[in-house]
Amino acid sequence: MKRRTKFHINPKHVLIAGIILCLGLIGISFRFGEHLTPVRAAVGSVFVPMQKGINIVGSYISGKLDTFKNMNDLLEENAKLKDQINVLIYENKMLLQDKYELDGLRELYELDQKYLDYPKVAARVISKDPGNWYSVFEIDKGTKDGLKEDMNVLAGNGLVGIITEAHYNYSVVRAIIDDKSNVSGMFLKTSDTCMVRGDLQLMDEGKIRVELIGKDAEIEEGYEVVTSHISPNFLQGILIGYVSDIELDASNMTKTAYLTPAVDFEHLEEVLIITELKEPRLDEAPTE
Repeated sequence: MKRRTKFHINPKHVLIAGIILCLGLIGISFRFGEHLTPVRAAVGSVFVPMQKGINIVGSYISGKLDTFKNMNDLLEENAKLKDQINVLIYENKMLLQDKYELDGLRELYELDQKYLDYPKVAARVISKDPGNWYSVFEIDKGTKDGLKEDMNVLAGNGLVGIITEAHYNYSVVRAIIDDKSNVSGMFLKTSDTCMVRGDLQLMDEGKIRVELIGKDAEIEEGYEVVTSHISPNFLQGILIGYVSDIELDASNMTKTAYLTPAVDFEHLEEVLIITELKEPRLDEAPTE
């Protein structure tokens, strides 16, 4: 069986032959240019449409590539703008927080000036009981800051409540809206006394109760109620709120009313504590 010999061409020879062929064709085109005009026309009629098509396809591809490049540039720019927006949003939130804190401090300062005769310490609310209202809550100051039980607590425009527990670095405050709270009050304009009782259920309407108003008390809607001189634990003259819906009791002996507190008990952040306890009456024995 004969082995078939492989035919092998050296690429260098092919390149040389191609160069010679091209040079020959160039020479022929110069020498016989007029005779080759029909050939050129025939070749042109074939290749020119192909060239136009290639140009159209090339232009289309180039346009798409430019579009993709522009899209990538836009996406990168959009990502940068989003980062800048996020930074601006964060800075705006910080500025708003600083503004709110400044407003809170300004309110405390105004409140401090209102009760300038009393020494006070500022504190921040750190926790509260479940629910919408700050009826019982904790503050970040305690005995190490000079706080004691029965010290009066202020915020907003008036009375918040009283300290019921004083620990080393925190204290517990019971607000006047709590169901267990009873504050001896007095109408500032007439000096008639009353009892302000906390009522969390009624507080959903923004009010608490005022009871034991003398039937002959000449009071009207909107009168200010402050802590009275006969209160055992609250210092005299601290604003509690404003009276409304005054009615004579069924017994015809006393009147009852509602009171709108001077403090926003749904949003408490900072408070002032009066570091002076009310002196007990001479007829009261000191308690242990």
